[in-house]
Amino acid sequence: MDTTVRPRLYGGPMASVRQIQVTFDCAEPERVARFWSEVLGYEHRGSACIDPSGAGPRLYFQRVPEGKVVKNRLHLDVRVATGLVGDERVAALESECARLVALGAVRVRLLRADGVNESCLVMQDIEGNEFCLD
Repeated sequence: MDTTVRPRLYGGPMASVRQIQVTFDCAEPERVARFWSEVLGYEHRGSACIDPSGAGPRLYFQRVPEGKVVKNRLHLDVRVATGLVGDERVAALESECARLVALGAVRVRLLRADGVNESCLVMQDIEGNEFCLD
């Protein structure tokens, strides 16, 4: 009889993970951290952004020598129009987009509702990382 205890990869008891940190590679960590602190209303602490309520993840920005080459495999959705639909939703997205463009973000494109997904606005942060206003 095999008595070896093997850890379960999925569906087992929760590990002792209490918090997560989302880490971004970038060229100018403090500059990018300041940008995201303004976007999210987080506290800026050096190369990091901290949710003042403690509910959201810490964002950390680390300097790397190489530049961004391709589309992100992971992106943030900034939820600014939750519960809104149609023209009211688009107006909320466009309003927040204008605020973020003033901070240095770039508007990429508006994706209109298609019967499955509601409208969202694709943007880039100050180093070209994609994110969505949702």
